[in-house]
Amino acid sequence: MKLSAITYLVLTTFVLITVAIFAAMDFPFGWVFYLTVLGQALLIFSVFKVLRDSYTTDKTFKDFYEDHPIGQEE
Repeated sequence: MKLSAITYLVLTTFVLITVAIFAAMDFPFGWVFYLTVLGQALLIFSVFKVLRDSYTTDKTFKDFYEDHPIGQEE
């Protein structure tokens, strides 16, 4: 199963929020440490996947934001 880049970002966010919750709840140091290491590895992998994703668009900087076009009447 091929996962998209956004799936990796959601998973990374979930793991790192879990680290914060575990640290606040005084979980054993080993759990927090290894979950932090896993989160950091997932973060690096997620950045790699986002940068290597084959997403393309026909928008340019001239288009600015889609919800607020500047100087362009539709």
